[in-house]
Amino acid sequence: MMPNTVEARTPAKVGRPAPIAQLKLVRDIHAPAPMDPALQSQCANCVMHWACLTNAVPTAQRMQLDRMVHTWRKVGKGETLFRAGDTFHALYAVRSGSFKTVVSHPNGSSHVTGFQLSGETLGLDGIAADKHTCDAIALEDSTVCSMPFHCVEDLCQDIRPLQHRLHQLMAEEIVRESGLMLLLAGLTAEARVATFLLNLSSRMQARGYSPSSFTLRMTRDEIGSYLGMQLETVSRALSRFQREGWITVEGKRIALLDAAALSAL
Repeated sequence: MMPNTVEARTPAKVGRPAPIAQLKLVRDIHAPAPMDPALQSQCANCVMHWACLTNAVPTAQRMQLDRMVHTWRKVGKGETLFRAGDTFHALYAVRSGSFKTVVSHPNGSSHVTGFQLSGETLGLDGIAADKHTCDAIALEDSTVCSMPFHCVEDLCQDIRPLQHRLHQLMAEEIVRESGLMLLLAGLTAEARVATFLLNLSSRMQARGYSPSSFTLRMTRDEIGSYLGMQLETVSRALSRFQREGWITVEGKRIALLDAAALSAL
């Protein structure tokens, strides 16, 4: 008999994994230790459930959802959820905290390609070739929910809203990439920083937080990498915004005082 902390399934034959109805709850194979049972809860009790991929699952089919979302996983600040080249096996919903995605180049340099907040999904990059193309690194102590992709695919066959939401997420990735290219190619350095702050503001507001006062979990160097500029350029832009009275900066705490002025850049 296997230990109580981990249950496994034994497929009847080699090939496609067993149907979702045959799956039992298992711990993410990459997790360093079993989760504290006191922290476990149903998706319906998650404060970010409304923003998550799983929100597309109708209430009547939540039992299937519970089987799909295998476990929480803790990721400490600076730790990696997955690395470029790792075999793709799951999508991850950010339950709390935040992440950055980083692409490394053959010459040894690296580039930040995105910042993911609670309620957003990580791992979509792995669908194309069954391997991840970037590193996902926690900007702070964070937790994610693991959703094995073969389970997501099985559920999508039965639950059309879930399939539609997955397609939406993939389309949003394309739109985000296109927007980043436009941001880097068509805007001045100050306009890039202003656009970045306004984007964070709208994402915070969508999550029920203050749109005018929030903490930057990423460093200015990471912001510069994402926006295609040097650390000093980011700092100069923020200093100018503060002199103009458009923002106030206290360490990593930012307060937007004149969003209209930032939008006009």
